[in-house]
Amino acid sequence: MNEQQASKRAEEVVHQAVDGMSPKPTLKRTGLRPLGACVASDDGGSDDRVQYRLTYQLTGVPGSKAKTLVRQARDTWVKLGYKFQSSDADWSNSFPSVSMRTEPDDFWMTAVTGVVDRAKGDGLAAISVTSPCFAPTGGSTANSAAFRHTQVDELAEHRALDHSSRIYEALQAPPSPAQAGEGTSAYQDSEGRYVHHAWSTQSLTEEETVRAMARTQTYFESAGWTVRHVPTGTGVPAIVARNAEDESVAQVAPSNTGAVRVAVTTPVVPGGSTPV
Repeated sequence: MNEQQASKRAEEVVHQAVDGMSPKPTLKRTGLRPLGACVASDDGGSDDRVQYRLTYQLTGVPGSKAKTLVRQARDTWVKLGYKFQSSDADWSNSFPSVSMRTEPDDFWMTAVTGVVDRAKGDGLAAISVTSPCFAPTGGSTANSAAFRHTQVDELAEHRALDHSSRIYEALQAPPSPAQAGEGTSAYQDSEGRYVHHAWSTQSLTEEETVRAMARTQTYFESAGWTVRHVPTGTGVPAIVARNAEDESVAQVAPSNTGAVRVAVTTPVVPGGSTPV
């Protein structure tokens, strides 16, 4: 797979959910965003693969209908045979969210209801689709020029490292020596420039991993990050979290080696600052 194919499939998954909706929303695309290098490799070596996320807000409908749109997306994906990431949404909640994945190509998608007016129950529905990991080589439209390292923006680097430090404090697990592909880097694509910081913990027991991941989830939720879970081969779900203030994305993933791998990607905006 390459970037073009990932984008095409992500668009398909979005339209499968949206095209039959009533009332009919207007799609507001927020971009095909790179999430940075994948952190799920278990061979101890460098993982140069990348993931992309496509996000649309569903606008042009009353805020009271946001929950209805999320349910309709869920119903369509279920009919197509797609699977829940963990369980169905809590539909008694005024602002539900649902996380699913396609089969057999394993794209992950979420339909969420953002709060617009809690007192009135008004929300804004949005759909995000995340591609599987793929290598940006071999005929990909994401060519080497699109991913070459650029000069690291100091403010964006500071923000990425600060997020990474807070995750380290939450995990409460000793870091391992830096491996190939870890550390701080920068890359660029058609959407902009990004700072990426990756590191791993030392090997943990399953019980230690469960406790560390629970502490990390508590931190993300208390700090206002949007959190979702992704199944892993370890039996302990990975966490993918998004910071609404600066659009940073963090991945915290247990591995089969016992290490927990952490990656934070922060966008760089023109003018040498990060979004606030």
